[in-house]
Amino acid sequence: MDEIDVLLSMHGEQVHRDDGYWWKIETWTVPPTKERPHGIRYNLTLHNKYNKRVFGHDNAHAVKPPKAKKFSGKRYEYDHLHKSAVDQGTPYEFSDCYTLLQDFFEGIDKTIAAIEGK
Repeated sequence: MDEIDVLLSMHGEQVHRDDGYWWKIETWTVPPTKERPHGIRYNLTLHNKYNKRVFGHDNAHAVKPPKAKKFSGKRYEYDHLHKSAVDQGTPYEFSDCYTLLQDFFEGIDKTIAAIEGK
């Protein structure tokens, strides 16, 4: 099974943790485009006990990259992460499915530790 198949096989996975947080993974195959050159649409999210998303990775919509120069061209990234419940999206450098999963699960741990003050 290659890495794309591993990610796709996780579609619909939900895990409810004892501490009230829960995460889910949604993945779909799509035709490759300039927005999604890897041919995958994904939504990996962490929610609190009130069902509010507090962290996640997705490529469902475009986000503006941080302004590096005053007159930079209009380039919008689709692969991005939401670092908090209020983050509108921060560009994420998608390299491969395994790294995406690793970054997601590491982000879960960091996010919960930051929220809980641990």
